[in-house]
Amino acid sequence: MRTSGARRISLQSERHGPMTSRSEIADAAAAADGDTRAFERLYEAHVARIHSLVRRMLDADVVDDVTQDVFIRAWNKLGSFRGEAAFGTWLHRLAVNVILARRKQLGRQRERYAAGDEAVDRRAAGRETPGLAMDFEAAIGRLPPRAKEVFVLHDVEGYKHHEIAEMLEISDGTSKSQLHRARMFLRRYLDG
Repeated sequence: MRTSGARRISLQSERHGPMTSRSEIADAAAAADGDTRAFERLYEAHVARIHSLVRRMLDADVVDDVTQDVFIRAWNKLGSFRGEAAFGTWLHRLAVNVILARRKQLGRQRERYAAGDEAVDRRAAGRETPGLAMDFEAAIGRLPPRAKEVFVLHDVEGYKHHEIAEMLEISDGTSKSQLHRARMFLRRYLDG
């Protein structure tokens, strides 16, 4: 029975500022107890942000599936939400974990790491519309996989290099160099 978990979540709601409302904490507690309407409200409140994160980090052909996987995982893990952070923060971290797991899975099926600067040059040279400026989202989509992960986590989502290093199981220096690489690629691509 999850009643004690729900009680713990609602008691801790006093500590949260504007990022997590009492109703969101209450919905998380109710959803943890099996209330599908409460979970639906949480889904509606967060699906756009999660979908956007997935779209930035993965190829378009898997975005909807991975977004769905995030919310399935959230439903299954709601009992672990303790209310120590905003629900959106908890969900975002869970989404990053699901995305990274999917990237690893996809990495076994195709190129996982960019192989030097030639790969960046090849991707930049392969634009379908050389005469038109590419929009930023499309440019991000053309980044080599590791550089794309680091760029999105650092510059878009606001993670620090040590956090990225821990998530991706790389060193801080590798995170910094991949971020630099991504920025240089974007600069060349968008100026091109």
